[in-house]
Amino acid sequence: MFGLSELKQTRVYQEAKQEGKEEGKQEGKQEGRFEAKLEAVPKLLALGLSMEQIAQALDLDITQVQQAVQQTPLNE
Repeated sequence: MFGLSELKQTRVYQEAKQEGKEEGKQEGKQEGRFEAKLEAVPKLLALGLSMEQIAQALDLDITQVQQAVQQTPLNE
């Protein structure tokens, strides 16, 4: 019978595992970029930009900018 250890040694398994790692890295990078944009929202508001300007500059939806503002603590 073909056991787990033998399966892990196959080329198909190794390629699938590597592909999964790469997809995970890409998703992590995208999520990190998105989070950085959201963190920039309060700072841009403090500089006097409107929510519409921020959305356009950061390539976000206006609703995403509004949510970022609502989630920002008042002391920031």
